[in-house]
Amino acid sequence: MNSTVIGRYRWRICALLFFATTINYIDRQVIGILKPILEKEFNWTESEYGQIVMVFSGCYALGLLLFGRFVDKVGTKVGYTVSIVVWSIAAMAHALAKSTFGFGAARALLGIGEAGNFPVAIKSTAEWFPKKERALATGIFNSGANIGAVAAPAIVPWLAGTYGWQEAFIWTGVIGFVWLAFWLVMYEIPSRHKKLSKEEYAYIHSDQEDETQTAKRKVPWMKLFAIRQTWAFVFGKLLTDPIWWFFLFWLPSYFSTTFKLDMKNLGLPLIIVYTATTVGSIGGGYLSGWFISKGWPVFKARKVAMLIFAVCVVPIVFARYTTNMWAVVALISLAAAAHQAWSANIFTTASDMFPKFALSSVVGIGGMAGSIGGLLFPIVVGGLLDHFKALGNIGAGYNILFLICGVMYLLAWVAMHLFAPRMEQVVIKED
Repeated sequence: MNSTVIGRYRWRICALLFFATTINYIDRQVIGILKPILEKEFNWTESEYGQIVMVFSGCYALGLLLFGRFVDKVGTKVGYTVSIVVWSIAAMAHALAKSTFGFGAARALLGIGEAGNFPVAIKSTAEWFPKKERALATGIFNSGANIGAVAAPAIVPWLAGTYGWQEAFIWTGVIGFVWLAFWLVMYEIPSRHKKLSKEEYAYIHSDQEDETQTAKRKVPWMKLFAIRQTWAFVFGKLLTDPIWWFFLFWLPSYFSTTFKLDMKNLGLPLIIVYTATTVGSIGGGYLSGWFISKGWPVFKARKVAMLIFAVCVVPIVFARYTTNMWAVVALISLAAAAHQAWSANIFTTASDMFPKFALSSVVGIGGMAGSIGGLLFPIVVGGLLDHFKALGNIGAGYNILFLICGVMYLLAWVAMHLFAPRMEQVVIKED
């Protein structure tokens, strides 16, 4: 069917989700970009910085579980509104911090607020897109994480250098309230949206589950934990999310210490890495959709695509064998792009396997698992880096971390295959 006949309003919704995710990651990454400045001002060790990351990760994990449930109860419009108000206020609150404890408190609130982004975005995508377009739509909005990661190195050092590090936190927080105005005006679920044509509404629902699976129902958490597809999603997130968080929070420090880059020269390597992840996110979403368009079953398309992306992370282990910064940038760019391609598809597997009324709860559970991994991994990262820094060879610590990064996606793919070989759609019956 021709897109001009169907209508394109669903892509405006995708654009809203994209910009929200962009803001989410700008706010999240400010502390990583300013780490060299903040380390000196507050005398942080690598372990202390790791503890601040852990505080964020722990609260993000709790927030995912709570927001997943909250969004299934109140809906996507209210859910996103609450989430972005909380995280924007928290982002600005960093400017008030006078101590490490103050930063920890601001990060805690930021983690809780930012946790609403993905449960709402995935549920909104399931509401607004048929299955054959969901991976691409997810890849597009998920690429906002990469755009945010590119924008932060471009604007945060300038804000901090010109006005001070406090202003960097304040102005990045303000952006969220600008986005909120557009969300409140433009968003509504398809069945209540006045600007959605009948043709586009029919297209959105052309390959979705029957009415018994779309009805608004409450599913107990314990019932979801008893479903093996839940565990496939949980292990896929648990084993791979911490790697992305490592890329997000430690790459600025890695390039700064390994290649002796100052704040003025740090931006370009990071911009290259995170620009590559934008290609990975959109391309990853496109690839599985392309397989489906060729007649592949949905589960096969997702699994083959995810296996390809898992293999693409492996070359990062060879970063230890070169001292050329741009060769390292290329290897990390490939791995980070592969992660975002993986991420676009793993989120879509949740919407493939679960009905809409339980989707945000499942995304919250899986996201919590990923955040628990993100909570524990900084202990390993901080301990390793402090140990090798004391030995005068911090690069050896990064080499071990890159080895861990290289194998985790293959391990996650195997775990997902064991729990959900064919990724069958879950039918949840009322008790």
